Amino acid sequence: MKKDHVICICALVAAFAFAGATRVYSQETQDKKSAFDAHKIVHFGDLKWTPIFKGCDLAPVAGDSEAEGSPFVVRLRCADGSKIPAHWHPADENVTVLKGTFLVGMGETFDESKMMTMNVGNFATMPKEARHYGMVKGETIVQVHGAGPFKVNWVNPSEVQPPDAAPAATKPKS
Repeated sequence: MKKDHVICICALVAAFAFAGATRVYSQETQDKKSAFDAHKIVHFGDLKWTPIFKGCDLAPVAGDSEAEGSPFVVRLRCADGSKIPAHWHPADENVTVLKGTFLVGMGETFDESKMMTMNVGNFATMPKEARHYGMVKGETIVQVHGAGPFKVNWVNPSEVQPPDAAPAATKPKS
């Protein structure tokens, strides 16, 4: 009788283990399927550029840059020689240069002599509320990411020139 009891207990343990493993496998498969369904490739040619100030356009890449605490990615494309007046953001800003040369300076007044050069592949992080400004050499594209909301607060709004009617840089030929 003891032998039958042990066999019964072993069978129950095996059944529960199998059921648990099946449930875990099913959940992992569902998680992978959800991740695959959420997977997204953004092609450069599909970006929607919007002029934001003279010489520069902005395109959303991922996320919602206006939502509180939401991760986002945007790209800024500027024509050669464009200047970005002094400004600050209420959240940390992370910048990667994808094309061209991006110069950045710290402070409330644009001073080209104090700018640091960032080339393709360079990354910078700007702490929230830090006053900074920029300039580009050659057509330049930078990618900005962080947690929203992504807002630009101009130190001196009168320095911001209205955008051109057409996008600042031409689209690459397909």
